[in-house]
Amino acid sequence: MAYQKKTAPVSPAVEAASSDIPVVKRKEKVQEGPKQKIYVIDSGGGVVFRISQNDVFVFDTETGQNRALRYCPGERSVFTDEQSPNAVRSDVVFRDGMLMVEANKPNLAKFLDMHPDNKANGGGIFRLMDTERKVSIELDSEFLVHDAITLVREKGIDELIPVAMSLGINTDQGVKEIKHELLREAKARPRVFIDMFDNPVVKTRSMIMQAMDFQIISARGDGMYWYDSGRIIVSTPAGMDSVEVMTQFCMTDKGLPVTEELKKELSKIA
Repeated sequence: MAYQKKTAPVSPAVEAASSDIPVVKRKEKVQEGPKQKIYVIDSGGGVVFRISQNDVFVFDTETGQNRALRYCPGERSVFTDEQSPNAVRSDVVFRDGMLMVEANKPNLAKFLDMHPDNKANGGGIFRLMDTERKVSIELDSEFLVHDAITLVREKGIDELIPVAMSLGINTDQGVKEIKHELLREAKARPRVFIDMFDNPVVKTRSMIMQAMDFQIISARGDGMYWYDSGRIIVSTPAGMDSVEVMTQFCMTDKGLPVTEELKKELSKIA
């Protein structure tokens, strides 16, 4: 930001340097229209919170002086030494942890931007909300939900079933009912939902659960067994789930023959 150079002499009290006074770096003017700004107190700050204006100093790099700040709505400058003798100070109040500064109050925005309590200046009271970033995040979220819903609409039921089974959705019901429940999951957790379609764990778990439904294998408390012969495929350690243990087993080189056998048996049924 660019500020007018001081024309009046600075008092010795103001010139006194202090290590806890923030340095205000001047920036070149940017030719853009004024924008509304929103400042927030992350901790809430209570229903009403007034920003201090007593003995508020900043170090101005252009003048090389410590200068007092004061917000006076009728003044063009926030520097006390550039304000008129009849300047009237106004309270700066956050309500419910928020203060919206309209574009027609540039001096208030400048006061808050330069204030030592602003987190951008090393303070710990309030900060400027990045509204552009917030809008961008909201847009990304909306697009993500749209993409998740599109998967439910365009994927075939064969591709949807593994995801549905992994989510614990009853796949014995009709296609419309399955898609309805998938749609709810897509809206609630779009990123997780989308990632499930390319997740090998989801596909393997679905295959195992289908093999159980068609009585190819049988899950017991101590392991997974072939349904017909009763031979054990893999043991389940105490406290673990047999389906999850079988899923991990089938994704290893040792479990590859079992995986191929399950695919073979399921293809006969299909």
